[in-house]
Amino acid sequence: MAPMSNADYLTRIKYADAYEALREAKKASGLTYKELAEKVGVSKMWLASVFDGQQYVPEEYAEKIAAALSVPVEKLAFLTEHPYKGNTDPILYRLHEVIDTYGPAIKAIIHEEGGNAIMSAIDFGLDVDVVTDAEGNHRVKITMDGKLLPYAKKGKYPW
Repeated sequence: MAPMSNADYLTRIKYADAYEALREAKKASGLTYKELAEKVGVSKMWLASVFDGQQYVPEEYAEKIAAALSVPVEKLAFLTEHPYKGNTDPILYRLHEVIDTYGPAIKAIIHEEGGNAIMSAIDFGLDVDVVTDAEGNHRVKITMDGKLLPYAKKGKYPW
């Protein structure tokens, strides 16, 4: 078992029962994340991360989730608190490995094709699909779409 992280102390233990009840309500509804996301009007990726305690949920979306799952909105009030983000999981390790391996190349391409800029993680879209390739292998397809943000040129250069 992985050592307890700050996230365990600050979020998951504090709301462990509430998150379990939320997951049980989703299971009882028979809805997939995609179907629930369509009812709520959000992306399936964002919604799935809500169920893992990784997202702040504005009150109006907490109300929509409650309605879609037929649970009292008061039971989802915990979702409207800003969570401590982070986790440890083999899939997440691999995602870190991908960024560690390809991050410098991604950075080089962004600078080569986009100039002196970075990718926004605020004005950002994310999707994941499991697809089947021509050989019949299942593959994970992750799409990240962040706004290109040129560095500001304020003050005396180099600042």
